[in-house]
Amino acid sequence: MQLRPPTEAYDYEHFQNLLADPSVLADSVAVCVHRAPLLAVAVGGPRRGGYLSLQHAEIGESIRRLLLGRPGFWDLRMTLSPWVDTCHVLRWGNEPPHAGDDAALGRFYGYSTSAIAAYLRERSEVVP
Repeated sequence: MQLRPPTEAYDYEHFQNLLADPSVLADSVAVCVHRAPLLAVAVGGPRRGGYLSLQHAEIGESIRRLLLGRPGFWDLRMTLSPWVDTCHVLRWGNEPPHAGDDAALGRFYGYSTSAIAAYLRERSEVVP
């Protein structure tokens, strides 16, 4: 397990397109787990928290140790996941607002107004 420059993450461009303030990507890192570099997006600007979903707490603890002391990754903590497809979540920054208000969650994670609107529109098309 290792940290790499953020641009090496598979999902770097995805987050670059979603964030209201992509400058937080400068403090972000690609986390390589099983040779798959995923982006850990730092807190900063309008982004007040971040997370990585994990299947194993041991992996989360290893990532937590790697991120300790890095700018944009304060209050690192492991929690149980609220999602059924993963077991654990490594979180940093502030606690997110309660689930159910997708627009508030989008603002909390620093997504742009257009990215939040597109997500809400997509969700409304899926829900009968």
